[in-house]
Amino acid sequence: MAITEVQRPGLAPEPRAARLLAWLTTTDHKKIGILYFLNSFAVFAIAGVFALLMRTELARPGIQLLGVHAYNQVFTLHGTMMIFLFIFPVLAGFGNYFVPLQIGALDMAFPRVNALSFWLLPVSALTILAGFFAKGGAAASGWTNYVPISVQAGPGEDLWIAGLLLAGVASILGAINFIVTILRLRAPGMTMMRLPVFTWSTLATSLLVVLATPVLTAGLVMLFADRRLGTTFFNPAHGGDVLLWQHVFWFFGHPEVYMLILGAWGMVSEILPVFSGRPLFGYTGVVLSFMLITALSFSVWAHHMFATGQVALPFFSVTTELISIPTGVLFFNWLATMRKGKLRFEPPMLFALGFIAMFLIGGLDGVWMASPAMDFAIHDTYWVVAHIHYVLFGGTVFGIMAGMYYWFPKICGRLLSRRLGQWHFWLQLVGFNLTFFTMHLLGLRGMPRRVGDYAPDRGWSFLNLLATVGAFVIAAAMVVFLVNVVVTLRKPRTAPADPWGGDTLEWATTSPPPPHNFDRLPPVRSNRPVYDARVAAQANAEGATA
Repeated sequence: MAITEVQRPGLAPEPRAARLLAWLTTTDHKKIGILYFLNSFAVFAIAGVFALLMRTELARPGIQLLGVHAYNQVFTLHGTMMIFLFIFPVLAGFGNYFVPLQIGALDMAFPRVNALSFWLLPVSALTILAGFFAKGGAAASGWTNYVPISVQAGPGEDLWIAGLLLAGVASILGAINFIVTILRLRAPGMTMMRLPVFTWSTLATSLLVVLATPVLTAGLVMLFADRRLGTTFFNPAHGGDVLLWQHVFWFFGHPEVYMLILGAWGMVSEILPVFSGRPLFGYTGVVLSFMLITALSFSVWAHHMFATGQVALPFFSVTTELISIPTGVLFFNWLATMRKGKLRFEPPMLFALGFIAMFLIGGLDGVWMASPAMDFAIHDTYWVVAHIHYVLFGGTVFGIMAGMYYWFPKICGRLLSRRLGQWHFWLQLVGFNLTFFTMHLLGLRGMPRRVGDYAPDRGWSFLNLLATVGAFVIAAAMVVFLVNVVVTLRKPRTAPADPWGGDTLEWATTSPPPPHNFDRLPPVRSNRPVYDARVAAQANAEGATA
């Protein structure tokens, strides 16, 4: 007898307005993670345009495009948006999407707080950018906002302060949410020493945020009070101290460097074992390094102030050198993971390898700058610009791109083009080094940072032209990435649940995951539960055919 399937009535497509409202009001950690990505890359595009404007201005001596005040506004907002509104939020986006999946949870501990912590960020970005419409223009005191310049600036500075206060509240709320989620919502069997390394890095980052960000918040409140309420925290003529701002800012600012890199370390530590076919070497050592770096990061802030003559040079030089030890442990663990492995050079692996090489250069730069004698020579030169970009672009942004190519199929159910991914990697690698390695040479030749013009007889012109060419090569790499994403999203969802042969729990569910995350969880008996389940399934299959 023939069996016919019951024909179900077709459902009317959901109206676009309803879909938009669902995204605007969502508390699903996965959708919020995607919103973080969209907002962060929009900010990245704006800040990237600012970078191209700066590099175009500096390509040759003289005023070409930006006046001095306009240049100051552009470089201030470039640094502010890249650091506070791109790198940290995009890492939070990865955390939002994948931490609950990696620990086997249904959602974040406080879903509504999670939504609030996101929606504060676009408001923060718009508040800071609104400074361009204020009298006198946007904030122009540099992303470090040193006094007394920042006290004397126009109303755009107030908008900068308000925007950063909003971003600070968002990061603190998000960090508390991550900490509670990781400590309280783990799946059965998921002990702390079975947590994925990316989850550990998110936990360490969240601890730094909770401990350090309130210090910057207090500094911003003091700065606003000096500007508008008649206080004198930073006015030495009335008992204040100009250097107090530097102490407050850098006590937050140096832990912040690790807030901006720990997530990338965690992502690379997830990717290398998968594409090496080996477990992460020294899992416990990696976790302990994260925790030691988290603690030591609060002891090194004053190495940014060697040139002031107001800090203990030997003490902060030693603490800065000490923090390089656990960082070095991470490098050795990554290299040992790849040793004798069956390496697969897919785009995530390429970006992970690029991360290791570029961050190594940035780390070695930091060792040089930890010496007060060397720091006196290169302080406030383009060497410092090269150093921070090798850490935060060569390090973090390469790590972010590794994570995007690695987890894109899990988020969208589609694999990004391998060929376009390779083009993206090589363009980004070449453009990055062309831009920022030349800045080491500019720094050694004495070119000061934070200037919009320079004399034609100083020997800086050709190197600046090379850096500008490199910046536009980086822009071309980002266009290739955007094309890759757009073209891939137009294709049907064909990615399997585990396209790379992953180790952690996010690969145990469909791509993309259902609203409830998991239909079933494999037993968690190690820090590689999906690998364990895959090995067990293979053993059962071999036993059945024997």
